[in-house]
Amino acid sequence: MPYIAPKERHQFDPLIDALAERIVAEAKEEGGEAAFAGLLNYTCTRLALQIVRLQFGKIRYWLIAVVTGTFQNIAQEFYRRVAIPYEEKQIGKSGDVDLYAKFAEEIQKGQ
Repeated sequence: MPYIAPKERHQFDPLIDALAERIVAEAKEEGGEAAFAGLLNYTCTRLALQIVRLQFGKIRYWLIAVVTGTFQNIAQEFYRRVAIPYEEKQIGKSGDVDLYAKFAEEIQKGQ
């Protein structure tokens, strides 16, 4: 979780909410449930590049590492906080793939 002070969140949240509303509206115009994905990718990418441009003027290796690391952290946090609980619920509802249990058992036995 990007832990920033609530006072900082309040200045960004309205901008983020407006951008999200615009992305959803545009995605609805394009049609299809997944239409938002390209728009989300574009806006996140352009935001990161614009921040690098405005703050540093040019790209440097360490900036590439920081930005890609940030995006990886975002993806991992989203997966941990949203996807894992969703997957666990679906496993409880539909059952698990049997081979996962077999592999887990073998790992526990040290094989």
